Amino acid sequence: MLNTELKNYLVGRVLPNVTTPAQYLGGERNSVRKDHRDCIGTLCMAFPDTYSLGMSHHGLQVLYSLMNARGWACERAFTPMPDFEAALREHGKPLYGLETFTPLNQYDVIGFSLQYEICYTNVLTMLDLGGIPLHAVDRGANDTLVIAGGPGAQNPELLAPYIDLFVIGDGEPSLPIVCEMWKEMQGDPTLTREDKLARIASSVDWAYVPRFYEMQYHEDETIAGIIPLRPDIPVSIKACVIDDFEGSPLPLFPIVPFVETAHDRIAIEIMRGCPWQCRFCQSTVIKRPLRYRTVDTIISAALASYRNTGYDEISLLSLSTSDYPHFEELVTKMSDVFTPLGVKISLPSLRITETLKKIPALMQEGRRGGLTLAPEVARDDMREQIRKPIDNKDLYEGAAEAFKRGWRKVKLYFLCGLPGEREADLDGIIEMAETIAKIGKDVTGRYADVVASVSNFVPKPHTPYQWNGMQTREYFHWAHRYLRSRVKLRSVTIKCHDIETSLLEGILTRGDRRVAVALEEAWRRGARLDAWTEHFQPKIWWGAFADLGIDTTFYSQRERPIDEILPWDHILVKKGREYLAKEQNRSIIQLESMAAAV
Repeated sequence: MLNTELKNYLVGRVLPNVTTPAQYLGGERNSVRKDHRDCIGTLCMAFPDTYSLGMSHHGLQVLYSLMNARGWACERAFTPMPDFEAALREHGKPLYGLETFTPLNQYDVIGFSLQYEICYTNVLTMLDLGGIPLHAVDRGANDTLVIAGGPGAQNPELLAPYIDLFVIGDGEPSLPIVCEMWKEMQGDPTLTREDKLARIASSVDWAYVPRFYEMQYHEDETIAGIIPLRPDIPVSIKACVIDDFEGSPLPLFPIVPFVETAHDRIAIEIMRGCPWQCRFCQSTVIKRPLRYRTVDTIISAALASYRNTGYDEISLLSLSTSDYPHFEELVTKMSDVFTPLGVKISLPSLRITETLKKIPALMQEGRRGGLTLAPEVARDDMREQIRKPIDNKDLYEGAAEAFKRGWRKVKLYFLCGLPGEREADLDGIIEMAETIAKIGKDVTGRYADVVASVSNFVPKPHTPYQWNGMQTREYFHWAHRYLRSRVKLRSVTIKCHDIETSLLEGILTRGDRRVAVALEEAWRRGARLDAWTEHFQPKIWWGAFADLGIDTTFYSQRERPIDEILPWDHILVKKGREYLAKEQNRSIIQLESMAAAV
């Protein structure tokens, strides 16, 4: 059921005047266009970032495939670039789903995937352009249901005024339930919107409807309580978990974009969860328990995806790919099958263990990309503090083996601003990067190219560091200058994440509903695509916070006592708050030990 009137208008009068118009046309290989009249219901998967990033997100492909297979018309929408947004507004045309050019407010359900808090203004842009009332309380009984999930849903309070319902946990089992319950209730004229939302919220324990909860505050502005307003809804929200991960279908016909995207390759999720318990990492907490697919299932899915797309690269995804229990068997068989086809196997998220030095041999021949590793820190006592026990010997031996077999570049990910960080920890980053560069010279006769990518640490909800404060702007500026001043080798490059972006992330990640007004105000003042350096305007944000009287340090840089109620405490995680508090207390003891040793 193609909206030919809207499509023809855009193709004839709007798209010729915007950059990369193909990203707004749909019709890509393996995309699915259905007549809505023949479907159970209509769902638009809304990714609050550009097409280039959204089409690189594996989760979108998974849910798109899943819902279309269940008889729904599942379509896609992405945040338009500023020129196309301006053109849509100028011509009075709505944002639409790519498959049928249906305006967003005509779908039964629209689902946002919240991957990065800095993208929250994009949610408002898409709702507004799609003709959906911005505030959840302004939507009527039959208006589009607006739901959201993903890592950002772990602290749902920033977007609470705009989202009808948050899905906590795995989307594969939960999304169909929410969509089908909503569709079933649409035919009942006696039900109000609140009735419908309450029926969903009271039927499952992983659906959070913000309008049914009230935040109460102490005089010092800390939270006094998170109170349910109805007796039929849960006090706390649990995570929905796939029990049969092996049986959960992979997308065998992934969409092939017309334009270049951030990751032009097949992605296969081999494992969900992580066996490690790094204190800084939110993903390892919210994705528990550990589940994995069999080698045969992975290879079969990879082959089918290759035949259905023609991609020449396959990425094996997980939080810690080399911890997959049959890793050597998997990589060997993948290499045996795909190397003769000229297909490259990509292994992101490699853990630094003894296995690392085996990887180059397992990969056989083929095109050599860079080796990407995340030591996070370089000193042993800091590793103990963050609970990431790795050995530099394994790292250096793995790099040497890679250089012997044709790799020439190494990218290392580090964190800056961790609790207890010292100059020695920053020195260690440079020492490690330069040591690897020198290993390259020993093996090949020339220094290896090493990029040390340094992120500014943001304490995340549902981690042992959730009570810690974030470092200041002044500290990060000093640390970045210090790191760059210590580099001696030309082949070593230090890349530091933008400080203003990190400071904003700290507020949006750790804030509560009182910060939502600043989010909306910044958006109304023109904040758009804030994750993109060329579009981010920090002055808009700091101006909005100042004008609204919001103390940003209260949210991002304040140390919080263990007994303080946090904005996300009603969202439960596996092992629970007590485990996180125990780990925080152990961290404090280790920090005191580190300080005493100096």
